Amino acid sequence: MLKIALQSKGRLNEESLELLQSIGIKLDDPKRKFLSKAKNFDIEALYMRDDDIPQLVATGTAGLGIVGLNEVEEKGADVQVVSKLGFGNCRISLAVPKNVEYVGLEYFNGKRIATSYPNILSAFLKEKGIDAKIEVITGSVEIAPAAGIAEAIFDIVSSGSTLVSNGLVEVEKVFESEAVLIANRNLDAHERAVLDELLFRIESSIMSRGKKYLLMNLPDASLDEALKILPSMRSPTIMPLASKGWCSLHSVVDESTLWEKIKQLKAIGAEGILVIDLDKIII
Repeated sequence: MLKIALQSKGRLNEESLELLQSIGIKLDDPKRKFLSKAKNFDIEALYMRDDDIPQLVATGTAGLGIVGLNEVEEKGADVQVVSKLGFGNCRISLAVPKNVEYVGLEYFNGKRIATSYPNILSAFLKEKGIDAKIEVITGSVEIAPAAGIAEAIFDIVSSGSTLVSNGLVEVEKVFESEAVLIANRNLDAHERAVLDELLFRIESSIMSRGKKYLLMNLPDASLDEALKILPSMRSPTIMPLASKGWCSLHSVVDESTLWEKIKQLKAIGAEGILVIDLDKIII
Protein backbone atom coordinates (compact mmCIF):
# COMPACT_ATOMS: atom_id res chain seq x y z
CA MET A 1 0.00 0.00 0.00
CA LEU A 2 1.34 3.41 -0.99
CA LYS A 3 1.77 5.94 1.83
CA ILE A 4 0.96 9.61 1.31
CA ALA A 5 2.25 12.09 3.90
CA LEU A 6 -0.20 14.85 4.81
CA GLN A 7 0.17 17.83 7.11
CA SER A 8 -1.10 16.79 10.54
CA LYS A 9 -3.10 19.96 11.23
CA GLY A 10 -3.97 23.37 9.87
CA ARG A 11 -5.55 24.62 6.67
CA LEU A 12 -3.40 22.50 4.38
CA ASN A 13 -4.50 19.38 6.26
CA GLU A 14 -8.15 20.28 5.79
CA GLU A 15 -7.81 21.15 2.12
CA SER A 16 -5.76 18.02 1.39
CA LEU A 17 -8.42 15.83 2.98
CA GLU A 18 -11.15 17.69 1.07
CA LEU A 19 -9.29 17.03 -2.20
CA LEU A 20 -8.95 13.31 -1.49
CA GLN A 21 -12.60 13.07 -0.48
CA SER A 22 -13.67 14.94 -3.61
CA ILE A 23 -11.99 12.32 -5.82
CA GLY A 24 -13.60 9.41 -4.03
CA ILE A 25 -10.84 8.46 -1.57
CA LYS A 26 -12.32 7.82 1.85
CA LEU A 27 -9.83 7.69 4.72
CA ASP A 28 -10.56 5.82 7.93
CA ASP A 29 -10.92 8.34 10.83
CA PRO A 30 -8.46 10.86 9.33
CA LYS A 31 -8.58 13.22 12.33
CA ARG A 32 -7.96 10.64 15.03
CA LYS A 33 -4.97 8.60 13.87
CA PHE A 34 -1.31 8.98 13.08
CA LEU A 35 -1.89 6.63 10.15
CA SER A 36 -5.20 5.99 8.37
CA LYS A 37 -6.04 3.72 5.46
CA ALA A 38 -8.31 4.44 2.55
CA LYS A 39 -11.36 2.21 2.41
CA ASN A 40 -11.56 2.11 -1.36
CA PHE A 41 -8.09 2.98 -2.72
CA ASP A 42 -4.64 1.41 -2.35
CA ILE A 43 -3.28 4.23 -0.23
CA GLU A 44 -2.82 5.19 3.42
CA ALA A 45 -2.23 8.62 4.90
CA LEU A 46 0.63 9.43 7.26
CA TYR A 47 0.06 12.64 9.26
CA MET A 48 3.23 14.65 9.85
CA ARG A 49 4.61 18.15 10.39
CA ASP A 50 4.77 19.98 7.07
CA ASP A 51 8.53 20.58 7.27
CA ASP A 52 9.15 16.82 7.70
CA ILE A 53 7.18 15.76 4.63
CA PRO A 54 9.76 16.48 1.87
CA GLN A 55 12.44 14.40 3.60
CA LEU A 56 10.03 11.54 4.35
CA VAL A 57 9.15 11.36 0.66
CA ALA A 58 12.78 11.71 -0.46
CA THR A 59 13.85 8.74 1.72
CA GLY A 60 10.87 6.60 0.70
CA THR A 61 9.24 6.45 4.14
CA ALA A 62 6.24 7.83 2.28
CA GLY A 63 5.94 7.41 -1.47
CA LEU A 64 3.87 10.58 -1.88
CA GLY A 65 3.21 13.80 -0.02
CA ILE A 66 1.06 16.90 -0.16
CA VAL A 67 2.95 19.92 1.10
CA GLY A 68 3.65 23.55 0.33
CA LEU A 69 6.12 24.16 -2.47
CA ASN A 70 7.95 26.48 -0.06
CA GLU A 71 8.82 23.50 2.17
CA VAL A 72 10.09 21.50 -0.81
CA GLU A 73 12.31 24.39 -1.86
CA GLU A 74 13.56 25.13 1.64
CA LYS A 75 14.49 21.54 2.46
CA GLY A 76 16.09 20.92 -0.93
CA ALA A 77 14.79 17.35 -0.84
CA ASP A 78 15.31 15.21 -3.92
CA VAL A 79 11.65 14.60 -4.78
CA GLN A 80 9.53 14.88 -7.90
CA VAL A 81 6.87 17.60 -7.94
CA VAL A 82 4.17 15.81 -9.92
CA SER A 83 1.25 18.25 -9.65
CA LYS A 84 0.41 21.74 -8.45
CA LEU A 85 -2.87 21.50 -6.58
CA GLY A 86 -4.23 25.05 -6.70
CA PHE A 87 -4.82 25.58 -2.98
CA GLY A 88 -2.72 26.71 -0.03
CA ASN A 89 -1.55 29.71 -2.06
CA CYS A 90 0.81 32.09 -0.30
CA ARG A 91 4.11 33.88 -0.81
CA ILE A 92 7.28 34.37 1.18
CA SER A 93 8.17 38.02 1.39
CA LEU A 94 10.54 40.47 2.99
CA ALA A 95 8.86 42.89 5.38
CA VAL A 96 10.12 45.84 7.41
CA PRO A 97 8.64 48.08 10.14
CA LYS A 98 6.14 50.46 8.57
CA ASN A 99 7.89 53.52 9.99
CA VAL A 100 11.22 52.95 8.20
CA GLU A 101 12.10 54.54 4.87
CA TYR A 102 12.46 51.67 2.42
CA VAL A 103 14.37 52.63 -0.72
CA GLY A 104 14.97 49.21 -2.28
CA LEU A 105 16.87 45.98 -1.71
CA GLU A 106 20.01 47.85 -0.67
CA TYR A 107 18.16 48.65 2.56
CA PHE A 108 18.95 45.12 3.73
CA ASN A 109 22.74 45.48 3.48
CA GLY A 110 24.12 45.10 6.99
CA LYS A 111 20.67 44.35 8.42
CA ARG A 112 19.51 41.34 10.40
CA ILE A 113 16.61 39.40 8.84
CA ALA A 114 14.60 36.91 10.90
CA THR A 115 13.14 33.91 9.09
CA SER A 116 12.14 30.26 9.22
CA TYR A 117 13.30 29.89 5.60
CA PRO A 118 17.06 30.55 5.71
CA ASN A 119 17.88 28.56 2.57
CA ILE A 120 15.40 30.33 0.31
CA LEU A 121 16.41 33.68 1.77
CA SER A 122 20.13 32.97 1.48
CA ALA A 123 19.81 32.05 -2.19
CA PHE A 124 17.80 35.22 -2.88
CA LEU A 125 20.26 37.51 -1.09
CA LYS A 126 23.19 35.88 -2.90
CA GLU A 127 21.48 36.32 -6.27
CA LYS A 128 20.81 40.00 -5.54
CA GLY A 129 24.25 40.69 -4.05
CA ILE A 130 22.89 41.68 -0.64
CA ASP A 131 25.06 41.25 2.47
CA ALA A 132 22.67 40.67 5.39
CA LYS A 133 22.73 38.48 8.49
CA ILE A 134 20.08 35.77 8.70
CA GLU A 135 18.57 35.10 12.13
CA VAL A 136 16.83 31.71 12.12
CA ILE A 137 13.60 31.64 14.15
CA THR A 138 11.19 28.72 14.22
CA GLY A 139 8.34 30.45 16.03
CA SER A 140 6.59 33.76 15.56
CA VAL A 141 8.89 35.48 13.08
CA GLU A 142 6.74 38.61 12.85
CA ILE A 143 7.62 39.72 16.39
CA ALA A 144 11.38 39.82 15.68
CA PRO A 145 11.66 43.56 14.87
CA ALA A 146 9.65 44.61 17.93
CA ALA A 147 11.72 42.28 20.11
CA GLY A 148 14.98 43.74 18.79
CA ILE A 149 16.03 40.43 17.23
CA ALA A 150 16.15 41.74 13.66
CA GLU A 151 15.44 44.80 11.54
CA ALA A 152 13.33 42.87 9.01
CA ILE A 153 11.62 39.54 8.50
CA PHE A 154 11.27 37.02 5.70
CA ASP A 155 8.08 35.05 6.20
CA ILE A 156 4.93 33.58 4.69
CA VAL A 157 2.27 36.11 3.71
CA SER A 158 -1.32 35.17 2.88
CA SER A 159 -3.69 38.05 3.56
CA GLY A 160 -1.08 40.35 5.11
CA SER A 161 -3.15 40.89 8.27
CA THR A 162 -0.46 39.44 10.54
CA LEU A 163 2.06 41.93 9.19
CA VAL A 164 -0.29 44.84 9.74
CA SER A 165 -1.07 43.78 13.32
CA ASN A 166 2.66 43.72 14.06
CA GLY A 167 3.42 47.09 12.49
CA LEU A 168 5.14 45.65 9.43
CA VAL A 169 4.81 46.25 5.70
CA GLU A 170 5.60 43.84 2.86
CA VAL A 171 8.31 45.29 0.59
CA GLU A 172 9.60 42.42 -1.58
CA LYS A 173 7.72 39.33 -2.81
CA VAL A 174 10.36 36.62 -3.19
CA PHE A 175 8.75 33.18 -3.55
CA GLU A 176 5.26 32.13 -4.67
CA SER A 177 3.97 28.91 -3.15
CA GLU A 178 1.00 26.57 -3.23
CA ALA A 179 0.24 22.99 -2.24
CA VAL A 180 1.90 20.40 -4.45
CA LEU A 181 1.83 16.64 -4.78
CA ILE A 182 5.35 15.24 -4.50
CA ALA A 183 6.62 11.73 -5.13
CA ASN A 184 9.64 9.62 -4.35
CA ARG A 185 11.80 9.22 -7.45
CA ASN A 186 12.08 5.43 -7.03
CA LEU A 187 8.47 4.23 -6.93
CA ASP A 188 8.02 0.64 -8.09
CA ALA A 189 5.66 -0.32 -10.90
CA HIS A 190 2.66 -0.87 -8.62
CA GLU A 191 3.23 2.39 -6.75
CA ARG A 192 3.59 4.27 -10.03
CA ALA A 193 0.27 2.79 -11.21
CA VAL A 194 -1.42 3.99 -8.01
CA LEU A 195 0.11 7.45 -8.52
CA ASP A 196 -1.11 7.56 -12.13
CA GLU A 197 -4.67 6.78 -11.03
CA LEU A 198 -4.44 9.39 -8.28
CA LEU A 199 -3.18 12.00 -10.75
CA PHE A 200 -5.95 11.15 -13.20
CA ARG A 201 -8.56 11.83 -10.52
CA ILE A 202 -6.85 14.97 -9.21
CA GLU A 203 -6.53 16.48 -12.68
CA SER A 204 -10.22 15.86 -13.41
CA SER A 205 -11.09 17.67 -10.18
CA ILE A 206 -8.73 20.58 -10.85
CA MET A 207 -10.10 21.03 -14.38
CA SER A 208 -13.63 21.47 -13.03
CA ARG A 209 -12.71 24.31 -10.67
CA GLY A 210 -14.20 27.64 -11.64
CA LYS A 211 -16.28 26.06 -14.43
CA LYS A 212 -20.04 25.98 -15.01
CA TYR A 213 -22.14 23.87 -17.35
CA LEU A 214 -24.64 25.87 -19.43
CA LEU A 215 -27.76 24.48 -21.09
CA MET A 216 -30.16 26.65 -23.07
CA ASN A 217 -32.82 26.73 -25.75
CA LEU A 218 -31.79 28.75 -28.78
CA PRO A 219 -33.35 29.76 -32.11
CA ASP A 220 -31.64 27.93 -34.96
CA ALA A 221 -31.04 31.28 -36.64
CA SER A 222 -28.88 32.41 -33.70
CA LEU A 223 -26.70 29.29 -33.58
CA ASP A 224 -23.71 30.72 -35.46
CA GLU A 225 -23.64 33.78 -33.18
CA ALA A 226 -23.90 31.58 -30.08
CA LEU A 227 -20.95 29.49 -31.21
CA LYS A 228 -18.84 32.66 -31.40
CA ILE A 229 -19.81 33.55 -27.81
CA LEU A 230 -19.36 30.17 -26.16
CA PRO A 231 -16.10 28.31 -25.64
CA SER A 232 -16.10 24.54 -25.56
CA MET A 233 -13.79 21.66 -24.69
CA ARG A 234 -14.06 20.30 -28.21
CA SER A 235 -17.36 21.45 -29.67
CA PRO A 236 -20.64 22.49 -28.00
CA THR A 237 -23.42 19.91 -27.87
CA ILE A 238 -26.31 20.86 -30.16
CA MET A 239 -29.61 18.96 -30.21
CA PRO A 240 -32.86 19.74 -32.04
CA LEU A 241 -35.98 20.52 -30.00
CA ALA A 242 -39.51 19.33 -30.72
CA SER A 243 -40.43 22.93 -31.56
CA LYS A 244 -39.42 23.65 -35.13
CA GLY A 245 -36.68 26.25 -35.54
CA TRP A 246 -35.22 25.71 -32.07
CA CYS A 247 -32.27 23.74 -30.67
CA SER A 248 -30.71 22.96 -27.30
CA LEU A 249 -27.12 24.11 -26.80
CA HIS A 250 -24.81 22.81 -24.06
CA SER A 251 -21.34 24.12 -23.20
CA VAL A 252 -18.82 24.63 -20.37
CA VAL A 253 -17.78 28.17 -19.41
CA ASP A 254 -15.48 29.83 -16.90
CA GLU A 255 -17.37 31.16 -13.89
CA SER A 256 -15.46 34.44 -14.20
CA THR A 257 -17.18 35.16 -17.55
CA LEU A 258 -20.51 33.46 -16.81
CA TRP A 259 -22.78 36.49 -16.47
CA GLU A 260 -21.30 38.31 -19.44
CA LYS A 261 -21.87 35.20 -21.59
CA ILE A 262 -25.44 34.88 -20.35
CA LYS A 263 -26.11 38.53 -21.18
CA GLN A 264 -24.78 38.03 -24.73
CA LEU A 265 -26.74 34.81 -25.21
CA LYS A 266 -30.02 36.35 -24.04
CA ALA A 267 -29.45 39.21 -26.48
CA ILE A 268 -29.53 36.75 -29.38
CA GLY A 269 -32.66 34.95 -28.17
CA ALA A 270 -31.46 32.23 -25.77
CA GLU A 271 -34.15 31.06 -23.33
CA GLY A 272 -34.46 28.62 -20.44
CA ILE A 273 -30.77 28.94 -19.54
CA LEU A 274 -29.68 26.45 -16.87
CA VAL A 275 -26.41 26.88 -14.93
CA ILE A 276 -25.10 23.68 -13.36
CA ASP A 277 -22.15 23.15 -11.02
CA LEU A 278 -19.44 20.81 -12.32
CA ASP A 279 -17.92 18.16 -10.09
CA LYS A 280 -15.38 16.59 -12.45
CA ILE A 281 -14.15 17.05 -16.01
CA ILE A 282 -12.58 13.99 -17.61
CA ILE A 283 -10.75 14.41 -20.88
